Amino acid sequence: MKATATVSSKGQITIPLKIRTRLGLKRGDRVEFDDKDGKTVIRPARSEDNPFAKYIGVLGTFPGGVKEINAWIADLRDEEKEG
Repeated sequence: MKATATVSSKGQITIPLKIRTRLGLKRGDRVEFDDKDGKTVIRPARSEDNPFAKYIGVLGTFPGGVKEINAWIADLRDEEKEG
């Protein structure tokens, strides 16, 4: 598949619809450019694995659940508690 785009004065381009569809790109997605052996490849930028994933569940759950979490945060922010 061959497609072209025009570079704006800000260095921006619009990725042609066929390419966006094939890559599964949607509004707000990030792309990365890889320059290898004289060729540039564009692909969706994938975030790396969560570096904190190995710690999930280590501390257990917060006592009192979501209600207590929200109360704790409100207290930290010095917000007035709702009745």
